[in-house]
Amino acid sequence: MNASEIRQKFLEYQTSRGHQVIAPARLVLENDPTTLFTGSGMQPLLPYLLGEPHPAGQRLADSQPCLRLQDIEDVGDPRHTTVFEMLGNWSLGDYFKQEQIPAFFKFLTEIVGLDPHKIYVTCFIGNEKYGIPKDTESAEIWQRVFAEAGVHAEIAEIGSSEDGAKRGIKENEHIFFYDDHENWWSRGGGVETTPIGDPCGPDSEVFYDFGEENHDPSYGEAHPASDSGRFMEIGNQVFMQYHRLEDGSFEPLENKNVDFGGGLERIAAAKMGSSDVFKVSLLKPIIDKIEEISGSKYAENTKSMRIIADHLRSATFLAV
Repeated sequence: MNASEIRQKFLEYQTSRGHQVIAPARLVLENDPTTLFTGSGMQPLLPYLLGEPHPAGQRLADSQPCLRLQDIEDVGDPRHTTVFEMLGNWSLGDYFKQEQIPAFFKFLTEIVGLDPHKIYVTCFIGNEKYGIPKDTESAEIWQRVFAEAGVHAEIAEIGSSEDGAKRGIKENEHIFFYDDHENWWSRGGGVETTPIGDPCGPDSEVFYDFGEENHDPSYGEAHPASDSGRFMEIGNQVFMQYHRLEDGSFEPLENKNVDFGGGLERIAAAKMGSSDVFKVSLLKPIIDKIEEISGSKYAENTKSMRIIADHLRSATFLAV
């Protein structure tokens, strides 16, 4: 199953779940002075996540091209590109964790065909200072769906990414609690910097394990939120369930939203069993052409060819 087929399967799957597939936004957003480019699937939908009714209803899905120039210094490694395609589905006050988590797991394991034993997930550990509890609900749902797939998934409390680099993972652990630097969504970043008046909430990220042979020990022990090469994030489910008040505290939202984003190139890489996204069907033809023109081999010029391929693709997307 190549990337184009994964995209089509995702949109068909979301349609079968009652979602309306909407057209992707342009990379250069109109009437949005806050940013130069569309950097995530949820960005064009922010007014609707903030409460404005969407004309297509409460269940939406799309595949959104995104451009993140903040990642440009990382281009050249196996996983980062400035342009990528984000598969997305949203619930605007409709379903929540109990439906979203099993649905995404089913897509990955039953439709794409990923091995459930190679899937690892993270949840929010909570914030005592602001009275935000640990997201045990998501962890318990994950434990159930793993069990149904024949995976004994133990839960681990990590804390920060630095803590993870010291601790690593233990046998049978598949569910990990991290702090707000890893598993909290707001427009301001962490809990402390969540803007007054904004919706916000915990997120649950999904990682694919490419094996110990891909781990770079200079990053410390391997754990899901590390950049060591063993684990790669392939999707993130944001659960907007809180609202920040004028006094800085948080209260539950009456209408909760789901914002899911999954990297198409990364899911395709997981399907291939290769941690190199430049080998997936959306990028390999560019690499092949660079080899043909240059007379050089990708294996001998890997970093430079990745950079050239990425920048060619980004320029093309921007020109459309």
